[in-house]
Amino acid sequence: MSRHLAELNIGRLRHPLEDPRSADFRNALDRVNGLAERMPGFVWRLVGEGNDATDIAWASDPKVIVNLSVWEDAETLERFVFDTVHRAFYARRAEWFDAMESHHFVMWWVPAGHRPSLAEAAERLARLDREGPSAEAFGWESLPRADELSAQRCG
Repeated sequence: MSRHLAELNIGRLRHPLEDPRSADFRNALDRVNGLAERMPGFVWRLVGEGNDATDIAWASDPKVIVNLSVWEDAETLERFVFDTVHRAFYARRAEWFDAMESHHFVMWWVPAGHRPSLAEAAERLARLDREGPSAEAFGWESLPRADELSAQRCG
């Protein structure tokens, strides 16, 4: 069975998206999202009313924004996150986002062609908080071990 890598990333904005202090972040959304979509290995991303997902509510906190996407594999996602202009914005995240009290990033394997729902992604994030890294919910630091567990389960 062919699989892809899903990822969820949430962040609580320090200031409303319309606030001038969020302008650099807000103004880069189309550029960074467009770059992601042109990257080899990109499969899909959640999009709301605009060309991003900033209008999609996360729980009851209107300051939390989400990014949910699917990639062919971890290497292609990693290349996008750390080897493109995305890296410069990632380095500035403390300017725009509050520190989270629990996990804010999770990855998991999905069957190729599957588009995870926000509810599915929220469950994966909650699982990572409850149980720690596993084949079903993991972060960068657990990726090799998650690969091994997933291969054992599928093989």
